[in-house]
Amino acid sequence: MTRSPAASAVFDAPLNYLREPPAEKPAFYIHMPLPENARRGPQLGPRTMPIHDARQLDESPSLDAEGVELVEARSDFRSQHDFYDPDAVRTRYYPEIEALVKRETGADRVVAFDHNLRSRALAEANLHQAQLPVTFAHNDYTEDSGPQRVRDLLPKDAGKLLERRFAVINVWRPTRATVEESPLAVLDAQTMGPGDLVAMDLVYPDRVGEIQSLLFDAKHRWLYYSEMAPDEALLIKCFDSARDGRSRFTAHSAIVIPDTPPEATPRESIEVRTLAFF
Repeated sequence: MTRSPAASAVFDAPLNYLREPPAEKPAFYIHMPLPENARRGPQLGPRTMPIHDARQLDESPSLDAEGVELVEARSDFRSQHDFYDPDAVRTRYYPEIEALVKRETGADRVVAFDHNLRSRALAEANLHQAQLPVTFAHNDYTEDSGPQRVRDLLPKDAGKLLERRFAVINVWRPTRATVEESPLAVLDAQTMGPGDLVAMDLVYPDRVGEIQSLLFDAKHRWLYYSEMAPDEALLIKCFDSARDGRSRFTAHSAIVIPDTPPEATPRESIEVRTLAFF
Protein backbone atom coordinates (compact mmCIF):
# COMPACT_ATOMS: atom_id res chain seq x y z
CA MET A 1 0.00 0.00 0.00
CA THR A 2 1.09 3.64 -0.47
CA ARG A 3 2.14 5.37 2.73
CA SER A 4 1.58 9.04 3.45
CA PRO A 5 4.79 11.11 3.13
CA ALA A 6 3.50 13.26 6.00
CA ALA A 7 4.18 10.63 8.67
CA SER A 8 6.73 12.07 11.10
CA ALA A 9 9.77 10.04 12.08
CA VAL A 10 9.20 11.13 15.68
CA PHE A 11 6.57 13.17 17.52
CA ASP A 12 5.72 13.90 21.16
CA ALA A 13 2.65 12.42 22.81
CA PRO A 14 1.46 11.91 26.40
CA LEU A 15 1.62 8.44 27.97
CA ASN A 16 0.01 7.54 31.28
CA TYR A 17 2.55 6.15 33.74
CA LEU A 18 2.29 5.33 37.43
CA ARG A 19 2.75 8.57 39.36
CA GLU A 20 4.96 6.85 41.95
CA PRO A 21 5.62 3.38 43.36
CA PRO A 22 2.37 2.34 45.10
CA ALA A 23 2.28 1.76 48.86
CA GLU A 24 0.24 -1.40 48.30
CA LYS A 25 -0.45 -3.56 45.29
CA PRO A 26 -3.06 -1.83 43.07
CA ALA A 27 -6.20 -3.65 41.93
CA PHE A 28 -8.82 -3.37 39.21
CA TYR A 29 -12.21 -4.93 39.91
CA ILE A 30 -13.67 -6.41 36.73
CA HIS A 31 -17.41 -7.14 36.27
CA MET A 32 -18.10 -6.99 39.98
CA PRO A 33 -19.09 -4.45 42.67
CA LEU A 34 -16.32 -2.96 44.76
CA PRO A 35 -15.79 -4.74 48.08
CA GLU A 36 -15.96 -2.72 51.32
CA ASN A 37 -12.19 -2.41 51.68
CA ALA A 38 -11.29 -2.18 48.02
CA ARG A 39 -7.67 -1.54 47.16
CA ARG A 40 -6.97 1.51 45.02
CA GLY A 41 -6.42 1.25 41.33
CA PRO A 42 -3.10 2.48 39.89
CA GLN A 43 -2.57 6.22 40.32
CA LEU A 44 -1.62 7.46 36.88
CA GLY A 45 -0.31 10.66 35.38
CA PRO A 46 0.70 11.75 31.87
CA ARG A 47 4.31 12.09 30.74
CA THR A 48 5.09 13.50 27.32
CA MET A 49 7.49 11.20 25.47
CA PRO A 50 8.97 11.01 21.97
CA ILE A 51 7.20 8.39 19.84
CA HIS A 52 9.35 6.94 17.03
CA ASP A 53 7.86 5.63 13.80
CA ALA A 54 9.41 2.17 13.63
CA ARG A 55 8.91 2.10 9.86
CA GLN A 56 11.57 4.78 9.56
CA LEU A 57 14.21 3.20 11.80
CA ASP A 58 17.45 1.96 10.24
CA GLU A 59 16.83 -1.54 11.62
CA SER A 60 13.40 -3.11 12.00
CA PRO A 61 12.45 -4.00 15.60
CA SER A 62 12.35 -7.71 16.45
CA LEU A 63 10.41 -9.78 18.93
CA ASP A 64 13.47 -10.94 20.85
CA ALA A 65 15.21 -7.55 21.01
CA GLU A 66 12.67 -4.71 21.24
CA GLY A 67 9.81 -7.11 22.07
CA VAL A 68 7.68 -6.12 19.06
CA GLU A 69 7.69 -7.08 15.40
CA LEU A 70 5.57 -6.03 12.43
CA VAL A 71 4.58 -8.88 10.10
CA GLU A 72 2.50 -9.36 6.99
CA ALA A 73 -0.73 -11.02 8.10
CA ARG A 74 -3.37 -11.34 5.41
CA SER A 75 -6.58 -12.87 6.72
CA ASP A 76 -9.48 -14.81 5.25
CA PHE A 77 -11.74 -12.50 7.26
CA ARG A 78 -12.90 -10.12 4.52
CA SER A 79 -14.34 -7.20 6.51
CA GLN A 80 -14.49 -5.81 10.02
CA HIS A 81 -17.95 -7.36 10.36
CA ASP A 82 -16.35 -10.82 10.51
CA PHE A 83 -14.65 -9.75 13.73
CA TYR A 84 -17.98 -8.83 15.34
CA ASP A 85 -18.85 -12.55 15.66
CA PRO A 86 -16.90 -13.95 18.62
CA ASP A 87 -17.66 -17.55 17.69
CA ALA A 88 -16.33 -17.00 14.17
CA VAL A 89 -13.21 -15.35 15.63
CA ARG A 90 -12.56 -18.38 17.82
CA THR A 91 -13.24 -21.04 15.21
CA ARG A 92 -11.84 -19.37 12.08
CA TYR A 93 -9.49 -16.56 13.14
CA TYR A 94 -7.68 -18.26 16.05
CA PRO A 95 -6.24 -20.96 13.73
CA GLU A 96 -4.91 -18.22 11.42
CA ILE A 97 -3.19 -16.55 14.36
CA GLU A 98 -1.75 -19.81 15.67
CA ALA A 99 -0.26 -20.51 12.24
CA LEU A 100 1.08 -16.94 12.00
CA VAL A 101 2.83 -17.06 15.39
CA LYS A 102 4.22 -20.51 14.66
CA ARG A 103 5.59 -19.34 11.31
CA GLU A 104 7.13 -16.13 12.63
CA THR A 105 8.62 -17.47 15.87
CA GLY A 106 9.49 -21.09 15.07
CA ALA A 107 7.42 -22.31 18.02
CA ASP A 108 6.56 -26.01 18.09
CA ARG A 109 3.05 -25.42 19.41
CA VAL A 110 0.85 -22.31 19.61
CA VAL A 111 -2.46 -22.00 21.46
CA ALA A 112 -4.69 -18.93 20.92
CA PHE A 113 -6.85 -18.51 24.01
CA ASP A 114 -8.35 -15.02 24.31
CA HIS A 115 -9.21 -11.94 22.26
CA ASN A 116 -10.48 -8.38 22.61
CA LEU A 117 -12.16 -6.22 20.00
CA ARG A 118 -11.36 -2.55 20.65
CA SER A 119 -13.12 0.52 19.34
CA ARG A 120 -14.04 3.67 21.21
CA ALA A 121 -17.11 4.25 19.02
CA LEU A 122 -18.40 0.68 19.35
CA ALA A 123 -17.69 0.50 23.09
CA GLU A 124 -19.50 3.76 23.80
CA ALA A 125 -22.47 2.47 21.77
CA ASN A 126 -22.34 -0.85 23.64
CA LEU A 127 -21.99 -2.81 20.40
CA HIS A 128 -20.30 -6.12 19.58
CA GLN A 129 -18.77 -6.56 23.06
CA ALA A 130 -16.14 -4.01 22.03
CA GLN A 131 -13.85 -2.49 24.65
CA LEU A 132 -12.17 0.89 24.84
CA PRO A 133 -8.52 1.23 23.81
CA VAL A 134 -6.30 0.99 26.87
CA THR A 135 -4.69 4.38 27.49
CA PHE A 136 -2.09 3.64 30.14
CA ALA A 137 1.28 1.94 29.84
CA HIS A 138 0.95 -1.69 30.89
CA ASN A 139 2.03 -5.25 30.18
CA ASP A 140 -0.47 -8.10 30.11
CA TYR A 141 1.41 -10.71 32.20
CA THR A 142 3.85 -11.01 35.07
CA GLU A 143 6.43 -13.51 36.29
CA ASP A 144 3.61 -15.33 38.09
CA SER A 145 0.59 -14.88 35.84
CA GLY A 146 2.35 -16.05 32.65
CA PRO A 147 2.95 -19.60 33.93
CA GLN A 148 -0.42 -19.56 35.70
CA ARG A 149 -2.21 -19.15 32.37
CA VAL A 150 -0.58 -22.36 31.18
CA ARG A 151 -1.83 -24.14 34.30
CA ASP A 152 -5.32 -22.68 33.87
CA LEU A 153 -5.68 -23.45 30.18
CA LEU A 154 -3.72 -26.68 29.79
CA PRO A 155 -3.88 -28.34 33.21
CA LYS A 156 -3.14 -31.88 32.03
CA ASP A 157 0.01 -30.87 30.14
CA ALA A 158 1.15 -27.92 32.25
CA GLY A 159 3.83 -29.77 34.20
CA LYS A 160 5.72 -30.83 31.09
CA LEU A 161 5.02 -27.63 29.15
CA LEU A 162 6.42 -25.44 31.93
CA GLU A 163 9.72 -27.32 31.71
CA ARG A 164 10.16 -25.85 28.22
CA ARG A 165 10.64 -22.29 27.09
CA PHE A 166 7.32 -20.62 26.37
CA ALA A 167 6.10 -17.11 25.62
CA VAL A 168 2.82 -15.19 25.74
CA ILE A 169 2.54 -13.31 22.45
CA ASN A 170 -0.21 -10.79 21.73
CA VAL A 171 -1.16 -10.42 18.04
CA TRP A 172 -2.65 -6.94 17.38
CA ARG A 173 -4.13 -5.78 14.09
CA PRO A 174 -6.52 -3.14 12.73
CA THR A 175 -9.74 -4.65 11.42
CA ARG A 176 -11.61 -1.80 9.76
CA ALA A 177 -9.16 0.36 7.84
CA THR A 178 -5.73 1.94 7.99
CA VAL A 179 -5.16 3.29 11.51
CA GLU A 180 -5.61 7.06 11.58
CA GLU A 181 -6.29 7.65 15.29
CA SER A 182 -5.40 5.97 18.61
CA PRO A 183 -2.58 3.76 17.28
CA LEU A 184 -0.75 1.37 19.58
CA ALA A 185 2.65 2.38 20.95
CA VAL A 186 5.06 -0.23 22.30
CA LEU A 187 8.00 0.34 24.64
CA ASP A 188 11.35 -0.86 23.34
CA ALA A 189 12.04 -3.62 25.87
CA GLN A 190 15.78 -2.89 25.70
CA THR A 191 15.16 0.49 27.38
CA MET A 192 13.16 -0.89 30.31
CA GLY A 193 14.84 -1.39 33.68
CA PRO A 194 14.23 -4.33 36.04
CA GLY A 195 12.18 -2.22 38.46
CA ASP A 196 10.09 -0.31 35.92
CA LEU A 197 7.14 -2.74 35.86
CA VAL A 198 4.85 -2.94 38.91
CA ALA A 199 2.43 -5.84 39.40
CA MET A 200 -1.25 -5.19 39.98
CA ASP A 201 -4.24 -7.49 40.39
CA LEU A 202 -7.21 -7.86 38.05
CA VAL A 203 -9.95 -9.11 40.36
CA TYR A 204 -12.78 -11.01 38.63
CA PRO A 205 -15.80 -12.58 40.33
CA ASP A 206 -14.22 -16.04 39.96
CA ARG A 207 -10.46 -15.47 39.81
CA VAL A 208 -7.61 -13.00 40.24
CA GLY A 209 -5.33 -12.20 37.33
CA GLU A 210 -2.17 -10.11 37.39
CA ILE A 211 -0.76 -7.53 34.96
CA GLN A 212 1.90 -4.82 35.21
CA SER A 213 1.81 -1.04 35.03
CA LEU A 214 4.87 1.11 34.35
CA LEU A 215 6.99 3.60 36.26
CA PHE A 216 8.50 6.49 34.33
CA ASP A 217 12.09 6.52 33.10
CA ALA A 218 13.37 9.19 30.72
CA LYS A 219 15.43 6.50 28.94
CA HIS A 220 12.32 4.72 27.68
CA ARG A 221 12.05 4.60 23.88
CA TRP A 222 8.50 4.29 22.52
CA LEU A 223 7.74 2.90 19.06
CA TYR A 224 4.69 2.82 16.82
CA TYR A 225 4.01 1.90 13.19
CA SER A 226 2.46 4.62 11.08
CA GLU A 227 -0.67 3.87 9.03
CA MET A 228 -1.01 0.23 9.99
CA ALA A 229 -3.33 -1.62 7.60
CA PRO A 230 -5.58 -4.65 8.15
CA ASP A 231 -3.15 -6.89 6.25
CA GLU A 232 -0.47 -6.24 8.90
CA ALA A 233 -0.12 -7.34 12.51
CA LEU A 234 2.07 -6.58 15.49
CA LEU A 235 3.53 -9.42 17.50
CA ILE A 236 4.02 -8.16 21.06
CA LYS A 237 5.86 -10.25 23.62
CA CYS A 238 4.08 -10.01 26.99
CA PHE A 239 6.04 -12.78 28.72
CA ASP A 240 8.99 -15.05 27.96
CA SER A 241 10.21 -17.73 30.34
CA ALA A 242 13.74 -17.59 28.86
CA ARG A 243 16.38 -15.71 30.84
CA ASP A 244 19.07 -15.59 28.18
CA GLY A 245 19.11 -11.87 27.35
CA ARG A 246 16.19 -11.72 24.96
CA SER A 247 13.21 -9.47 25.76
CA ARG A 248 10.81 -10.90 28.36
CA PHE A 249 8.11 -8.22 28.89
CA THR A 250 6.87 -5.38 26.68
CA ALA A 251 4.72 -2.45 27.85
CA HIS A 252 2.24 -0.88 25.44
CA SER A 253 -0.53 1.73 25.30
CA ALA A 254 -2.88 3.45 22.88
CA ILE A 255 -1.71 6.99 22.11
CA VAL A 256 -3.03 10.15 20.47
CA ILE A 257 -1.26 11.41 17.36
CA PRO A 258 -0.92 15.21 17.54
CA ASP A 259 -3.31 17.14 15.27
CA THR A 260 -5.40 14.08 14.41
CA PRO A 261 -8.22 15.51 12.27
CA PRO A 262 -11.75 15.13 13.66
CA GLU A 263 -12.82 13.29 10.49
CA ALA A 264 -10.17 10.57 11.00
CA THR A 265 -11.56 7.04 10.66
CA PRO A 266 -12.14 5.61 14.17
CA ARG A 267 -9.68 2.85 14.98
CA GLU A 268 -11.06 -0.66 15.25
CA SER A 269 -8.64 -3.43 16.21
CA ILE A 270 -8.46 -6.94 17.55
CA GLU A 271 -5.83 -8.51 19.77
CA VAL A 272 -5.45 -12.25 20.24
CA ARG A 273 -3.34 -13.68 23.05
CA THR A 274 -1.37 -16.82 22.38
CA LEU A 275 0.84 -19.27 24.25
CA ALA A 276 3.88 -20.26 22.16
CA PHE A 277 5.88 -23.32 23.23
CA PHE A 278 9.40 -23.94 21.95
